[in-house]
Amino acid sequence: MNIEKNHIWHPYANIPNKVPAYQVDSAEGVYLNLKNGHRVIDGMSSWWCMIHGYNNATLNKAIKSQVDKVSHVMFGGLTHQPAIDLCEKLIKLTPKGLDKVFFADSGSVSVEVSLKMALQYWQNKGLKAKSKFITPRGGYHGDTFGAMSVCDPDNGMHHLFKDVLTKHFFVKQPKLGNTKEALSDLESHLIKNHQSIAAMILEPIVQGAGGMNIYDDDYLKGVRILCDKHNILLIVDEIATGFGRTGELFGCNHANISPDIMCIGKSLTGGYMTMAAAITNKEVSDTVGILMHGPTFMANPLSCSAANASIDLLLSYDWKQRVSEIQGILSEQLIPMREYNSVFDVRVIGAIGVVELNSSLDMKKAQEILIDNGVWLRPFGKLLYTMPPFIVTDQELLKITRAMNEVLSNLEK
Repeated sequence: MNIEKNHIWHPYANIPNKVPAYQVDSAEGVYLNLKNGHRVIDGMSSWWCMIHGYNNATLNKAIKSQVDKVSHVMFGGLTHQPAIDLCEKLIKLTPKGLDKVFFADSGSVSVEVSLKMALQYWQNKGLKAKSKFITPRGGYHGDTFGAMSVCDPDNGMHHLFKDVLTKHFFVKQPKLGNTKEALSDLESHLIKNHQSIAAMILEPIVQGAGGMNIYDDDYLKGVRILCDKHNILLIVDEIATGFGRTGELFGCNHANISPDIMCIGKSLTGGYMTMAAAITNKEVSDTVGILMHGPTFMANPLSCSAANASIDLLLSYDWKQRVSEIQGILSEQLIPMREYNSVFDVRVIGAIGVVELNSSLDMKKAQEILIDNGVWLRPFGKLLYTMPPFIVTDQELLKITRAMNEVLSNLEK
């Protein structure tokens, strides 16, 4: 019986999976050792979270030490030092004013928490009509129902659920060079509908799974001004952009703004454990009071220990310089690929390199080419992209970009 092929349901896939799943036996640094004998560079950081790579000695030690003390304990009525330490770190690192931390157990859940915070905030202010959200098209915030409702309703991966999701307001997608038009569209919506809108939610600087779109920091600055002007909260989803990925510690740092609520996840634990958080300010927390949410694995001690170690490790070296170097190599190697007939656009920021094609890739064929070239990437739709671990060497990064070039060369034949 082939359990893998016939019984395991992979994300965004059929049973049996039309695109084979490659079995990983072990991992070290930036490398995945596959059962078939291939050793490949993980240019995806396991969906963008393994910023320090695999089998990291510092993170391993932190978790091994914690498991001998307490691996899990409920957070209702109890607390523990790893959570206290992590809270202190996050308050110091995040934008000014964000000093109330609600731990969750996945990025999607932190988005759900942020939406509930915003709704309870206005309910407690006696403005129950403020029950809708506004968000740019092209966004992605997770797979749970509240999160899905603020993802792009037409071109996102959740369009199948469009008719059963709560209807919210969607505005023009910000892109490089269209800031004025995008802000104008946002303002017109806010003028008409601000009395029914609780908050705006967006991914700062880079929209991730919705299309890897990069936009100007002036849009963020304008959004903060408009949210204040029209009396709505601002939620930034930093799940993919947080902890250095865009070249700043957090995406909203590009615009030097502070949101009312920030969602973090993915790289929070260096990819070792599932964990997230929704961080807000005193005004929101005081008004909300008791937040009606309490995940079983909230502030799991193992996850907190991994997060503490990951943050300390990130801050122990010049990560910003390294991400800048990665950006330079990605720009140098990928931007010339715009000359291919099959390529629509190339975008690079921080440790993110994206090649957008004119039509969707054959994922099975593309991954075979990549693996043959010693690289693991996970293209989707029209996008061939890389988000490597920060520890990737220049030579390993060049191997990733050469493999991407091989995929494109094959399309031109």
